[in-house]
Amino acid sequence: MKRFLIGLSALGALGAFGFWAVTSPDVFAMVRGRSFADLSGQPNLENGKTLFWAGGCASCHATPDQADRTRLGGGLSLASPFGVFIPPNISPHPRDGIGAWTAVDFARAMTAGVSPDGRHYYPAFPYTSYQRMTSVDLRDLFGFLKTLPAVEGKAANHQLGFPYNIRRLLGGWKWLYLDGKPFAPDPQATASLNRGAYLVEGPGHCAECHSPRNALGGIFAGMRFSGGHDPDGKSGAPNITPDASGIKDYSVADIAGILSSGLKPDGDSVGGDMGLVVMNYAQVPKADVDAMAEYLKSLPPIPSQKP
Repeated sequence: MKRFLIGLSALGALGAFGFWAVTSPDVFAMVRGRSFADLSGQPNLENGKTLFWAGGCASCHATPDQADRTRLGGGLSLASPFGVFIPPNISPHPRDGIGAWTAVDFARAMTAGVSPDGRHYYPAFPYTSYQRMTSVDLRDLFGFLKTLPAVEGKAANHQLGFPYNIRRLLGGWKWLYLDGKPFAPDPQATASLNRGAYLVEGPGHCAECHSPRNALGGIFAGMRFSGGHDPDGKSGAPNITPDASGIKDYSVADIAGILSSGLKPDGDSVGGDMGLVVMNYAQVPKADVDAMAEYLKSLPPIPSQKP
């Protein structure tokens, strides 16, 4: 019995060590991370500005109840079945924002979901899409963010119950849903189609809202873009594949018009959170919006599923 208890204790200790190692932010970032060799060059601020608006940074991180969407003090409440997430201050404030971060800190957060102080970020921050971004684009986006107003004050903490308040568990979640791979262009596709794919799958993170998710909050891989349910459970994001239940009857020009103006071909307009997305895309070059529309129209049609 004594030997059995010793063996059981050793097995438990080994299991605890394995869990601690597998869920470590540093271990995950090391195995799935990238070298970011292109971060040291001079940032292209115009490209960074495009990525800022294409990436929807202001939609979540702009300080609520003020008109300037470049004041990124955070504080918006995002309700979900897991609790309430509060996007943080990502202004260049040296204490309360990301002003003291390095470009590597920023790239690591965007692609591995790991903070400079070694904590997992919750995937309400869509790093599962941002991981597709190139090192050059990450450098340019970070450079642009540093030109924006520094906003004093930290956002409130997330309001999460047990077990979702245990960040370490996200280490296991990431092994399932975060592969760490940058976008790979299709050599058979045109330049505009590849550009649209990159923007939709990467900075635009369209699948994050427009896809159904499982009980762990992971996207069903074979049903991307076929429509999703808002985290608050009150509404949903529509199917944006060329299925009859989606955008089958829309032309590429129709889709581009919706993205940039919010107006549908029938004269109706988009509503809800998509209105903020349209405000973002109105700042994006027309060629990029057209490329996104081209890619969305090229997706395989997937019928909408009941959430």
